[in-house]
Parts: sequence; C-alpha cells; structure tokens
Amino acid sequence: MKQMTEQNLINAFGGESQAHMRYLYFADQADKENFPNTARLFRAISHAEFVHAGDHYRELVHLEGGFVANSMATFGPGDTKKNIRLAIMGENFEITEMYPTYIEVAKFQGEKGAERSFRWAYGTEKMHKALFEKAKEDVDRNSDVALGPIQVCSVCGYTREGEAPDKCPLCEAKKEDFIAFR
Repeated sequence: MKQMTEQNLINAFGGESQAHMRYLYFADQADKENFPNTARLFRAISHAEFVHAGDHYRELVHLEGGFVANSMATFGPGDTKKNIRLAIMGENFEITEMYPTYIEVAKFQGEKGAERSFRWAYGTEKMHKALFEKAKEDVDRNSDVALGPIQVCSVCGYTREGEAPDKCPLCEAKKEDFIAFR
C-alpha cells in the first residue's frame, strides 16, 4: 500500500475511534439531562463510527507495530447542547475536508480497498450531520428530538431513520445486516 493512503487510513481509524467513544460519552450526558432520543441517536451514530473504524482497520492488515494517528477530534465536552455542536463540527470536518481528500488520494494511488472504505464513511457522515442538526433544533429549545428507529448497516455504517432498506444503498448489504436502535 502506498504510504500516503496508508497514513490516511491510520488517521481515519484514529478519528472514527475517537468519535465512537466521544458519542458514547455524549449519550450518557444526554441521558442525565433527560434527552433519551438524543442519547439513542448518539449511541446509534457511535456504532456507525465503530463500523467505519473497523473498515479502515481491516485495510491495514499488512501492518505490524505502533503508528501515530493524526486525526481531528472535537474536545471540551459539556452539556448536550454543546455536545451536539461538537458532533456537528466533527461531522462537518469529515464531509468537507477529510474524506474528500482521502478518497482522491486513494483513487490517485490506485488503492481500491482504502477508497471503498473512505467512500462508505463519507456517504454516511452526511446523514450523521443531518440527524445531529435535527436533534440540535429540539435540544436548543430544551426538548428531546422525535425520532423513529435508527438503522445502522453493520457492514459499512450507513445510517438512516426509519425502517431498514431491503439493500444498503452504499454497500448492498442485506436488510438483515442492519442494527436497529429503538
């Protein structure tokens, strides 16, 4: 694997791993503030970030040893209003800067597996941002967001509100491969 794509995978793994843990922390805070649907949203998206991290990690099977991961992460946790703002900032960075660049580098370097992993994550992060923005509107009014079931594809992390599709639009996984957060 080309060095630049390899480092981008390492960095993406680090960022997705941090997002996974950060969103679990944010979910616990939302529970404490009596925002159960917002907490459920954080847990669902945390699981999607876990899937993304795993996809990136599996592309690095050829490595052995310790490596430094440089990744953007939002810090300064607070109440749920602040935590949603931090989540939106992180998702926005992935959508506007990180994944578009990583996809182009992997494509240029002919790294098909890395490109696929980056595309799957990129395709999902837009939905994460939209769901967090929906929750932010309600939480800013001191109200919990109204959400139906949140479905997460266990193969690529695709996330949507409502029922699971018959086939994942990103990776074509079956309906049975979705995990519902109700």
